[in-house]
Amino acid sequence: MNVNNTAEKQYNKQNNKQKKDNILLIEKGKRGFWKVVFGRTMIMAVFCLAQILAFFLLSAYVTRFFPAYTVLGFHAGLALILALFIINRPGNPSYKISWLVLILAFPIFGILMYFFTRMQLGNRIIRSRLREILDKTRGYLNQNEIANAGLKKKDPASGGLSDYLYKSSCLPTYANNSVKYFPLGEDKFEELVKQLKTAKKYIFMEYFIVEEGLMWGTILKILEDKVQEGVEVRFMYDGMNAMARVPYNYYKKIRALGIQCKVFSPIHPVLSTHYNNRDHRKICVIDGKTAFTGGINLSDEYINKKEMFGHWKDVGVMIQGSAVKSFTLMFLQMWDVGGEEETDYQKYLIPGDYLPEELAAMNRETGYVIPYCDIPLDDEDVAQNVYLKIINDARQYVHIMTPYLVLDYETKDALKFAAERGVDVAIVLPHIPDKKYAFALAKSNYAELIKSGVKIYEYTPGFVHAKLMVSDNRKAAVGSVNLDFRSFYLHYECGLYMYDVGEVGRIEDDFLMTKSKSQLETLEDVKNRSLFMKVSGFLMKVMAPLI
Repeated sequence: MNVNNTAEKQYNKQNNKQKKDNILLIEKGKRGFWKVVFGRTMIMAVFCLAQILAFFLLSAYVTRFFPAYTVLGFHAGLALILALFIINRPGNPSYKISWLVLILAFPIFGILMYFFTRMQLGNRIIRSRLREILDKTRGYLNQNEIANAGLKKKDPASGGLSDYLYKSSCLPTYANNSVKYFPLGEDKFEELVKQLKTAKKYIFMEYFIVEEGLMWGTILKILEDKVQEGVEVRFMYDGMNAMARVPYNYYKKIRALGIQCKVFSPIHPVLSTHYNNRDHRKICVIDGKTAFTGGINLSDEYINKKEMFGHWKDVGVMIQGSAVKSFTLMFLQMWDVGGEEETDYQKYLIPGDYLPEELAAMNRETGYVIPYCDIPLDDEDVAQNVYLKIINDARQYVHIMTPYLVLDYETKDALKFAAERGVDVAIVLPHIPDKKYAFALAKSNYAELIKSGVKIYEYTPGFVHAKLMVSDNRKAAVGSVNLDFRSFYLHYECGLYMYDVGEVGRIEDDFLMTKSKSQLETLEDVKNRSLFMKVSGFLMKVMAPLI
């Protein structure tokens, strides 16, 4: 009888708690709705839409107040000249096609929009600032010829990639670094907390997304404590967070705790193309000895404490050793883009050659790592080239996890060709998407890839946010880079290329485990998908580079 009473009390307690939680969620939803309607996000959206509408009105004005034959003759001639200019410019053909379609469909509007994007002052200022910073920091990390030669001896193809990455980004190849792979955000979070508590000199953090909750609250408390201990703490997050995740002036709250804080490219209610270039990187550097990267941001869905799209599958890596210097440099370069002050790089990086102990370490046969980054304004598609190199060099298999599959011709052709020459090409994507339009665009590629022998799986428990590529039990890349136009051409990205590192085997094991929880997509599935999914994918595909 007592047992029954206890059970009943426990049930009533849980039931009452659930009712209270439901009421709180409803009230929070109401507040959230009005916050969006009257908040900064809506104001900025209205201002930007008003500016786009102004272009349409200008187009209508020209058409209305000038003779039709004059307008048609003028814009037809200008459109032809502009089309020839676009075709002959260097750059990705997919972007050229998108612009040509826009100009063909809406001639005057398309022409105005193209000239508007080409004349953006913001992009020119940032490009100039980046060039200045890259020139200034060029001598801090020299290529280590011992490690580079060792990699070339083991694998000439990876050695060529090493030369390319140093030439394009001044980021060297390293040997004898410790790498630890995290198959879930929860695993990375646990280790990150542990490592942050060991900081004695400095902590640098650069993340695309930050949102208050268990994950960020735990980390923020550690950062606050470390500041009190005299540790230098710098934190940078992308300005897109102010649209929905945190208040616009959230950085002031962080600074009030003694933490140096910057917002990368804050959003203002003025239409500008440089807002496309988001800081999508995820980097944490501790005392120049430990670094983290991967796809995991600072929000509770990444550690499955908040469910949004089923189970959240994400991955990351921790690096310890001399390779951390590259992530230190990446962070400091981005920190200085704002131009408010100049960092004393010598405080964190010794310019010139490597120390004797680092050279000795690089003589050991323990695998090689190359941290890399991608800057959208330097006309060098580093992140895409790393992925293409892995795909094109694959002999046995190339296995991929990515949340999005918005492919340009080069990447799609590389995947198809690899499958057609007998390589096991498999891609794991989400089954529960976070963005419907991106899901439709991904599915629009399924049929062509499947016909060439590429195997496509959808992770049935939920959403895949992992960004990784692993090949032939030897090579892997883990970082912030998706298989889509935004990561390849628009965002600031980073990653870690690994060759013959022990964790490559764990990455492949994790891929196979994830694949076992996923469903294989077939041509029959493609045929039976909804009409809405087919039509939306078809319509958006040509404009995918501009989305």
